[in-house]
Amino acid sequence: MRLSKLYSNKPDLFGPVEFRVGLNVILAEIRLPENRDKDTHNLGKTTLGRMIDFGFLSGRDPKFFLFKHENLFKGFVFFLELELGDGTYLTVRRGVDEATKISFKKHEAAHQDFAELPAADWDHFDLAFERAREMLDSLLDWRALSPWDYRKGLGYQLRGQDDFQEVFQLRRFLGAHSDWKPYVAHILGFNHKLIEQHYAKREQLEEKRATAETVKTELGGSVDDISKIEGILQLKQKDAEKKQKLLDAFDFRQQDKERTKQVVEELDARIGALNSQRYSQSQSRKKIVASLEEDQILFNPEDAQRLFDEAGVLFAGQIKKDFEQLIAFNRALTDERRKYLQEERADVEADIKRITTELNTLGKRRSDMLGFLSSTDVFAKYKQVTDDLVTLRADIASLEKQRGFLRRLQELRTEIRTLSEDCTHLQSQIEADVEAQSADGSSRFSAIRLYFSEIVEDVIAHKALLSVYANKEGHLEFKAEILDDAGNATSADLGHTYRKLLCIAFDLAVLRSHLDEKFPRFVFHDGVFESLDNRKKANLLAVIREYADLGVQPVITLIDSDLPPPADDSTPVFSTEEVVLFLHDEGDDGRLFRTKAW
Repeated sequence: MRLSKLYSNKPDLFGPVEFRVGLNVILAEIRLPENRDKDTHNLGKTTLGRMIDFGFLSGRDPKFFLFKHENLFKGFVFFLELELGDGTYLTVRRGVDEATKISFKKHEAAHQDFAELPAADWDHFDLAFERAREMLDSLLDWRALSPWDYRKGLGYQLRGQDDFQEVFQLRRFLGAHSDWKPYVAHILGFNHKLIEQHYAKREQLEEKRATAETVKTELGGSVDDISKIEGILQLKQKDAEKKQKLLDAFDFRQQDKERTKQVVEELDARIGALNSQRYSQSQSRKKIVASLEEDQILFNPEDAQRLFDEAGVLFAGQIKKDFEQLIAFNRALTDERRKYLQEERADVEADIKRITTELNTLGKRRSDMLGFLSSTDVFAKYKQVTDDLVTLRADIASLEKQRGFLRRLQELRTEIRTLSEDCTHLQSQIEADVEAQSADGSSRFSAIRLYFSEIVEDVIAHKALLSVYANKEGHLEFKAEILDDAGNATSADLGHTYRKLLCIAFDLAVLRSHLDEKFPRFVFHDGVFESLDNRKKANLLAVIREYADLGVQPVITLIDSDLPPPADDSTPVFSTEEVVLFLHDEGDDGRLFRTKAW
């Protein structure tokens, strides 16, 4: 499939551009001296690529110049004529005013003008936008792109200046890698289904892990053992059944017996144990405080010297120094001991505080139970048992909720293990596929890799390497590198000029590898010779012409200052047939749109 013609219903403002089989050149001439040093000239060579994309039914972006300046382009209707694989032609009609209404017409002859064609003569007129995209996808029949539609890889056929930053990831592919890597893998000859499945499994795995963390948060740090939860729940349910029977029978003798047993065997025993612990800890605290007060060094060498001086006894020199060292040593020991004593004191006081709090709680419970036992008011007992039952049922509800979360957590962990195993298995398959395609000299990837390196070597006399590998997570990584004479990767590809060359080489190599399939045959490269020296420009032009002879339709744009040197002084660089559009900066007539710049 190739480009055939682009025109409008207003030829005086947007003239027709007729494309040819082979090389197509859009040449812009800078005639005014004040424009020679400018980076951009607004003549329309870049805009042409955007208009082709518009004809291929790009989305209605409000930032796109046709819609951003809708008052300037109101009433414009554009027509893109395409040569199909069977030798027939298809014209796509799309206007600015009703950009989502699309029309189609198939015809036998090239370079038609359907600007005045009545609505009844179109094969499909004013189709809804999504239906029109489906129709165009069917008519183009680029089945080698399946399961993707025709627009998925169109960015590799229409490289604007912003699309030369990365060889593989286009500007329109700024989203998740799962959106474009399977496609690139497919056109390179790898099994895209494995890659799509791996991304899908990875996404599911991350979702399950996030859900599991949410469930853990809902559990609130409670026991992570469903068996224990089931046991506690069973006991509380049994207790609730007993209390309900007491209420139903209005007989609290059994409740009195249980409360008496609980006070004697449980509460009193626990209170006694806690009192014993508090006494023990209080004694420990007393000893610690006493030790802290005793750990003081009362001997002062200065005071001793004054005392000895008054008594007429010598206390100086080595004697004083020995005492000072001894005191320093003891002070170090004392400071360390005080540190441990203070830490122990803090632990003891915290334990005493905890024991006191629990004793207060148990004391209140003991008091309430004794009050219940001594009460003769049966309705008060009924109310108390009812309150206990309500508390029990609240506990049961909470435990059942915990049990639900734990069961869900167990299910999630099982699913996570299964998904992890699936991801590992898929990763192994992806790695095996990459290894097999790379090692097979007859594979599509091997052919593209060879074409790619040949193009780069023909232009700059250095080989280039196209490589694909699976990273530690199993996702594919694509690399394009320029090699030095020893075969090692260099940093030359990091520069914009060589990065653009790698993009051009990649696009051409992919097109060549698909020449025998239903695949697009054209490629648009904007500013193709910028920043290259004259020798490399000539080399690149020779490569582009070679690929045009093979059946690729290159469409290149350049300004006259970037022209490659001619073969000889009498022969122009490009023939008149090759230059399909000539632009210049002397007035509005030299622009693609023959109007004032917007």
